[in-house]
Amino acid sequence: MKQAILAAFGLALLALPAQAQSTDPSGTWLTQSGDTRVRIAKCGAVYCGTIVSSTYEKDTNNADPKLRSRNIVGVRMIWDAKPEGDGLSGQLYNPQDGKTYTGKLKVMSPNTLQLSGCVFGGLICRSQTWTRAN
Repeated sequence: MKQAILAAFGLALLALPAQAQSTDPSGTWLTQSGDTRVRIAKCGAVYCGTIVSSTYEKDTNNADPKLRSRNIVGVRMIWDAKPEGDGLSGQLYNPQDGKTYTGKLKVMSPNTLQLSGCVFGGLICRSQTWTRAN
């Protein structure tokens, strides 16, 4: 009995570093719709995400008419994502509607990332699950 308890305790200790690392969203992610890949990386003390490939060519839905003709690849769509709770909180740009939202990112598993964009101080939110592309 004593050995079983010690073994369980040892396994629990081994799992702790893996859980601490699981909050890092760095890597390339495929959006839920499957049409865009976003590379998330550290940008100083925060995280940011940049579109690295997309089936869309231009940022045609941007709220700023001057930006609607820019290439969608290279557009930063996540910025100022800082640790908060068990995930990150920052700004999310949605090229499908051209709007920027207060958002949350949470690594759900090594291969899934949940994003939630909110308006009205978090009263109305929409979530997506992205999958790791690399």
